[in-house]
Amino acid sequence: MQTEVLSVNPSEPEPDVIARAAKVLDQGGLVAFPTETVYGLGARAFDPVAVAKIFAAKGRPANNPLIVHFAAPPFDASSSDSFWPAAAQRLAARFWPGPLTLVLPKPPGVPVIVTAGGSTWAVRMPDHAVTYALLSAAGPLAAPSANVSTAVSPTTAEHVLSSLRGKIDLILDGGPCPGGIESTVLDLTSSPPCVLRPGPILPSELSAVIGHVTASEIRLSGEHGPLPSPGTSIRHYAPRATLECYRDPAETSARVNQLAKSDARVRWLRCSPLARIVLGAEQIQMSQDAPGYAAQLYGALHDADRHGADYVILDLPPDDEEWLAVRDRLRRAATVWKNTVER
Repeated sequence: MQTEVLSVNPSEPEPDVIARAAKVLDQGGLVAFPTETVYGLGARAFDPVAVAKIFAAKGRPANNPLIVHFAAPPFDASSSDSFWPAAAQRLAARFWPGPLTLVLPKPPGVPVIVTAGGSTWAVRMPDHAVTYALLSAAGPLAAPSANVSTAVSPTTAEHVLSSLRGKIDLILDGGPCPGGIESTVLDLTSSPPCVLRPGPILPSELSAVIGHVTASEIRLSGEHGPLPSPGTSIRHYAPRATLECYRDPAETSARVNQLAKSDARVRWLRCSPLARIVLGAEQIQMSQDAPGYAAQLYGALHDADRHGADYVILDLPPDDEEWLAVRDRLRRAATVWKNTVER
């Protein structure tokens, strides 16, 4: 298969480009497209044959459900149906379009492959002009991130092409994704509601709208059956390079020096301001605020792989709520995780 790449204006998408992408989807094909978070890989959500192609292209485990993306909420405010509870309506009114995915009871007609055989489905309404135009033209799309399973999510069309060239039909190149990290996933079928995957919208912001919410712990062991949500796999978001994360600045520096002296190719992603140069290690200054860091992170990991780094050494950011999503992604991607400071 030859993968076609079409440029599209990210703020005012050209109708002919959107029509071309919608035609590919109508014919059962796969289209990668930008969102406000990361690039998604879409197929028509209610076509199980097309959705199966997503799993094949990504090498995605069958127990990992997909998010269904809509141009408008799947139910309206007058619905009293259990499939669209009052909490969902309040959250949609506050945060949609935007980076919030809601896990809800699965209504009839949703293909089993979309939910990985589970009794819930995940839905969201993205905040990106290209995504909105595509969803308006093609209808709801099942769409995970547009990359090989467990690898670093793509934030540019180039990332998608390097991962899925020859496996998908079309990439809409709308430039870099502004958010850089996946949506918050909130399970409204549990009591109290539970954040299954942290993201740009914080638990405290959700609590302000619907009352108390909890946060799921990162799983460190395997799980059989359908996963509760996309993005909850044990190993995820990982570069090809070995990723090591340290909280203690002294330990970080010592490890970088050790690797540099061994002639390993090392990239040091620094959260604190750059200090002295370590010969043999490339130092990358990361943003010191959480949204800026999130926007940089996946690009920095892709860049390390593109330049053949053996190791990516990383200063862990603070253990605060605003950093919850970044730390979640790093914890799943890391081979070494040391979240303590020696005294």
